[in-house]
Amino acid sequence: MTADDAGSGTAEEREVLDAAAPDGAVRDTGARESAGAEAPEEDQPDPIALRLEQLILGAERRYTPFQAARSAGVSVELATRFWRAMGFADIGQAKALTEADVLALRRLSGLVEAGLLSEPMAIQVARSTGQTTARLADWQIDSFLEGLTDPQETGMTRTEIAYPLVELLLPELEEFLVYVYRRQLAAATGRVVQAADDVEMVDRRLAVGFADLVSFTRLTRRLEEEELGELVEAFETTAADLVAAHGGRLIKTLGDEVLYAADDAGIAAEIGLRLIETLTHDETMPELRVGIAFGTVTTRMGDVFGTTVNLASRLTSIAPKNAVLVDGAFAEELSRTGEAPVSEAEAAEAAAAAEKEGEEPPSYRFALQPMWQRPVRGLGVVEPWLLSRRA
Repeated sequence: MTADDAGSGTAEEREVLDAAAPDGAVRDTGARESAGAEAPEEDQPDPIALRLEQLILGAERRYTPFQAARSAGVSVELATRFWRAMGFADIGQAKALTEADVLALRRLSGLVEAGLLSEPMAIQVARSTGQTTARLADWQIDSFLEGLTDPQETGMTRTEIAYPLVELLLPELEEFLVYVYRRQLAAATGRVVQAADDVEMVDRRLAVGFADLVSFTRLTRRLEEEELGELVEAFETTAADLVAAHGGRLIKTLGDEVLYAADDAGIAAEIGLRLIETLTHDETMPELRVGIAFGTVTTRMGDVFGTTVNLASRLTSIAPKNAVLVDGAFAEELSRTGEAPVSEAEAAEAAAAAEKEGEEPPSYRFALQPMWQRPVRGLGVVEPWLLSRRA
């Protein structure tokens, strides 16, 4: 049976054809599709929207989910799992899929059949890619294209202006996306192969930092939506630039909070202090708290998990305004690598001994001040340290 004449399938097959496809696709019933009836006029997609979709996808709608699965040589159940993992909405049996959808199914299932990926791993690949690109696409439409398609001529709608703009930008943005992906993949691969052993590839020792805007909830009640959006964007942009510039990795942003990680405690400390220093000089920004912890971290789908992450979050919540709090393991790591003295008394003794011997005294980048021990919910009693620059 070919893909084109497999549209109806059996009753049992149609029951599991609640497959997924891009948001905005026509929603239809299996009965109407198999009968060849036209959808009601109010259900028909906008012609300009269809032209834009075809321009972006590079192909016309041709397949129902059942036909696409059959053409790709995969089960409907597996196709449904892939589509949902990529974040696409259920469409029943509307004819809304293209050759590209079929090819994507073939590629993923081919990796499973070749033994390169297990089926759960292939689903995870689809989910992580879908989540990342969905956020990118939303940002580009909301912040990028929306500004560029502001109508300049009387009588032209935003949608009419969008078509030629997308036609010009799409090839360039696509190539740039592939370039950035390869660069990020090379960097991530380099970090993994330098791991000490196989266990460290998954459960690694990292410095994890949270930076949190103070009194953000109060700001949401006082600022207009546009002002609040500009503040959040400025904060995320500043944080992302500083994290990248100093060798860290931005894990995620949560509006008023950013999470970053670094392989080296000194890098994480520098980022935390730079964030405080930079935002303190910006009168439009509220005050900031930063908490950093060091220890074993589990990485999954670009995110980080574990006790170390939870501890960094708790330290952020108790940190003084415009200050950086770190845990004991982080303080020990800075001392071990010579970035900070174990104590100011030890630093003074080392400086005196060096002067007596006519040598240069030890040079430290950071200072650590022990704070009062306190119970932290879910983590027991911890002894935070106040991190600062050493004069």
